[in-house]
Amino acid sequence: MIDLPFIYDAFVQLCSGIPLTLQLMAVSVASGAVLAIVLAAMRLSTWTPLDLLARIYIFIFRGTPLLVQLYLIYYGLSQFPELRKTFLWPFLREAYWCAALALALNTAAYSAEIIRGGVLSVPAGQIEAARAYGMSGFTLIRRIIAPQALRQMLPGYSNEVILMVKSTALASTITMMEVTGLAAKLISATYRPVEIFIAAGAIYLLLNFIVSRLFKLFEYRLSAAQRQPLYRRAAGENA
Repeated sequence: MIDLPFIYDAFVQLCSGIPLTLQLMAVSVASGAVLAIVLAAMRLSTWTPLDLLARIYIFIFRGTPLLVQLYLIYYGLSQFPELRKTFLWPFLREAYWCAALALALNTAAYSAEIIRGGVLSVPAGQIEAARAYGMSGFTLIRRIIAPQALRQMLPGYSNEVILMVKSTALASTITMMEVTGLAAKLISATYRPVEIFIAAGAIYLLLNFIVSRLFKLFEYRLSAAQRQPLYRRAAGENA
């Protein structure tokens, strides 16, 4: 039988790994977003070499498992003596930074395509009209392209962030004591994997529920302009 009190105790113990899980997710998503914007700009560039480089990067990181990428970074980079002599080595020899780097590089590949799709969804007629009105450069992006692209890409990007929360579990394979790492340690001490993994799954479910609600709230706020005419029309009809 499932021991509910033990599941509760395991849940409480595993909660101590939540800060590290969230920290890994936040660092990887933030840095991955910056790289994704650069990659998306390269994909949208009319200069073929830039587009080709971005395509190759995205193909490699989307086509190989995240676990393999994590192992190559954590175990593979140490095989290069030249790298161990650079200023990067104090960071790359730490499991935390290797995990954050692998997660960031992976999510950047997926996020770049989400951003590119959002930009391409903006009607070309609106961009031409804005240019005819005198907008160009950053003003065009800020007022026309970014708001509409953001609304289109937000559902897909929220799924990517949720995947990143779950992908932090892979950091346990390189000695990181986040939620899954603590679960593995607790299992080795109690030999009760079912209850412990139920508790760990409940934590990830709770975290992803919060993330999805935050994105829903953000999406709701972004769509205020689209909802306003409906409210005005309804008020007019009631009057």
